[in-house]
Amino acid sequence: MDFALTDEQELLRESTRALLERECPPPLVRAHMDDLEAAAPLWAHLRSFSELGTGSMVDLCLFMEELGFVCAPIPFLASAVLAAPVLEAVGSELLPSVLHGSETATLAVAGDDGVWRLNADPRKTFVLSAATVDVVLAVDAAGSVVRLDRPEMRRLETIDPSRPVYDVHTDGASSVVGVVSPDALDRVLLRATVALAAEMVGTARRLFTMALAYAKDRVQFGVPIGSFQAIQHKLADMSLDVERAWSAVYYAAMTVDADDPERRRAVHAAKAAAGEAAKRAAKDGIQIHGGIGYTWEHDLHLFMRRAFGSEALLGTTGWHHDRLADLLMAGR
Repeated sequence: MDFALTDEQELLRESTRALLERECPPPLVRAHMDDLEAAAPLWAHLRSFSELGTGSMVDLCLFMEELGFVCAPIPFLASAVLAAPVLEAVGSELLPSVLHGSETATLAVAGDDGVWRLNADPRKTFVLSAATVDVVLAVDAAGSVVRLDRPEMRRLETIDPSRPVYDVHTDGASSVVGVVSPDALDRVLLRATVALAAEMVGTARRLFTMALAYAKDRVQFGVPIGSFQAIQHKLADMSLDVERAWSAVYYAAMTVDADDPERRRAVHAAKAAAGEAAKRAAKDGIQIHGGIGYTWEHDLHLFMRRAFGSEALLGTTGWHHDRLADLLMAGR
């Protein structure tokens, strides 16, 4: 079996990389922290990619990995990856506009315990980009997908201000869009988890790239610090973690596309591996950079924040390890 990327997938990756390198420099990410509308021009360039949210999982991961590499502050995960597949599952007339990118949406699922599953809690947590999207969708305990009309919400203080997260109250005015089955919602969340893991691999790779470049340039005791064995070991471990996570993510993507019986194990393993890679890259990247890595002026913290923020979203590394252990113990 040939696992190489197709010519079309190579073109997708290279064109996305070139566009993001030009349109999403670190100053844009910083500007978005103060003004949520600062990334609107970037979204105008990328909204046409929203159709990837309901297409091939491998194609989606290629795109998400590049978004993670630049810490893109856009609502793609909320709108294309979470909301669009649910709209597709219920056959909503909102789907074409969301896939076209002319409208943006987000999905409110997790309740008070923060777990992404059906629940009757009137307050939904971890709702992405709720204040800036056009449509806020919530899923209740019966699977009813409702469109909320001007819901009450509160922005949460998180480590990653480039990805705004909100608590949203669902007990206000709303209209039913459709009913999503538990299996359909589960598939949406599996896809979203793999997509997020791919983004985390991109962020981890960016942190590794920055640490490697700094280790080559920073001179101490008359030699580059990259010549020190301790630094070399850290860089080697970071690289191994990133490559291991990359393999786990794309294996999970293929199992989800194929509806393989192993897909649930593969998804938990992918998110856990991406979480480990992102955390190591953030911690060791800061240590390799030394004092400058802790400063606000250096761009390292932008990617460190995204790494830790994403690790906590859609289940922490520890949570996915526990779910993987449950499956192994049950023989599934």
